[in-house]
Amino acid sequence: MSLEKPTIVILDMDGTTVRHINPWVLPVLERLDDAYYTSTKFFAWFFRRGQKDPLLPPPGRIKPRRKPRLLVHRALHKVRRKEVDQIVEPCPGIYDVLDLLKSHGVPMALISNGLGKGYGHDILAKFDLSGYFSATVFREEVSKSKPSPEALLLALKRMELTPGPHDVIWYIGDRHKDIVAAQMLDERVHGKVIPIAYGVNAAVAIVEKGYSPEHIIMSYYDMEARLEKMLGAASYSTASG
Repeated sequence: MSLEKPTIVILDMDGTTVRHINPWVLPVLERLDDAYYTSTKFFAWFFRRGQKDPLLPPPGRIKPRRKPRLLVHRALHKVRRKEVDQIVEPCPGIYDVLDLLKSHGVPMALISNGLGKGYGHDILAKFDLSGYFSATVFREEVSKSKPSPEALLLALKRMELTPGPHDVIWYIGDRHKDIVAAQMLDERVHGKVIPIAYGVNAAVAIVEKGYSPEHIIMSYYDMEARLEKMLGAASYSTASG
């Protein structure tokens, strides 16, 4: 079954729009984010449960714990102090896809579980990406990270768009959580939300969730070719690549 052409496109940032030059960085960041998401769900349950019955002894009977060394956090802090072009680079072929979508007037947004201050906004400026996106959403601007659809809903709001039944929203991401977030967004809007997996991790989720292989891309050059069939060739004079 062929994909429907998009009327709105939302992209994830890390691993989807830009990729990390050192390949170990992104998996560490993603694992930390996954752990944070899981732990917040646990503690929400824990405190709800504690309101019913005591789960812990009185504070005076709890022994103090050693302060964690946080070696991973320190390593990531050193990475963050580097210039962004020493950390990430645009994914190959991404500008061609962005130019094509922009030339056809398809509104685009960028979302990220990463911070905007000192990172995401610097990436937009360094790689001349700001002109493509009518909205951006970073981690400090939402209360819940992906797979919650909160960032995607905020992106649509900032784009001043209310999807109707004829809208087709592509959400392109490289992680399992991106596919889940797209599914959750589909339950919240009137338009159709189509998850697009970029890379292996998200591709596994596509298969698990029962989507067709049409939802998987391994290269933006492949995506550009598909979009040209749907939209027609780009008028690059209108683009700001």
